[in-house]
Amino acid sequence: MDIQEKRITLRKDLIRVFWVVLASIIMALNIKSFVSAGALIPGGFTGLTILIQEIAREFFHLTLSFAVINILLNSVPVIISYKYIGKKFTIFSCITIGLTSVFTDLLPSYPITYDILLISIFGGMVTGAAISMCLFADATSGGTDFIAIFLSKKYGIDAWNYILVGNAVLLLVAGYLFGWNKALYSIIFQFTSTQMVHLCYKRYKKNTLFIITDYPEQVAKAISETTRHASTTFHGFGTYEKKERTLIYSVVGREEVKKVVARIREVDDKVFINIIKTEQLEGNFYIKPND
Repeated sequence: MDIQEKRITLRKDLIRVFWVVLASIIMALNIKSFVSAGALIPGGFTGLTILIQEIAREFFHLTLSFAVINILLNSVPVIISYKYIGKKFTIFSCITIGLTSVFTDLLPSYPITYDILLISIFGGMVTGAAISMCLFADATSGGTDFIAIFLSKKYGIDAWNYILVGNAVLLLVAGYLFGWNKALYSIIFQFTSTQMVHLCYKRYKKNTLFIITDYPEQVAKAISETTRHASTTFHGFGTYEKKERTLIYSVVGREEVKKVVARIREVDDKVFINIIKTEQLEGNFYIKPND
């Protein structure tokens, strides 16, 4: 690696550090404001940590550290992530987990509102936005996020809604122990958070492109160079202009669509592109690995 490449890598890493630190602060503030005011269980390992704290406080009269419990719970997913997802990815995720845990213990409670519905909706949105920041930085907030990314990488599925189901099971326990009112509002909180991530993070989502062009070879090359995805060419007949036309079919990541469409338009400014959401895909599909 030459000096220029090292500088680029260092700059990217510093940007990643900025995003994970910012996400950690936001998540901790959210826990000490919205979550604390509503006495909600936010889901994932954060929610499990809070649930364990509440059980210890209610039934055993013990005050447990958020940081200690959260770090212990994340120890196994961290090992899985380090082995199967990526080493640097895991390191930045550990920074997020550690900072969030410490900030949550150190920051004072500061309720913004006591309206439980507002807390459920806006607190969930803030949590989802913070998780998305981590994912943009090629890191995660830990716990179930590790699991979701592992499933997405290994099996190519969008696992966030499955994580929501798992969180609902956690809330059944919380509802049974501490009352169903807060548990049901916590479901709204978790649903809002999950949908926020689902909306913002597009790494494992895919789109199908149907491209009609007079420059098939150049367009296919543009797709390959931009996304590292291949394409298939079909020959058809255009009924409007009554002449032979070429159709190119390709599947790309949803976050790649704008870039590849712009590149295709550089090749053919009269190109016709139909972009379709792809719900399921079987077969080889290149996804840039986590580092």
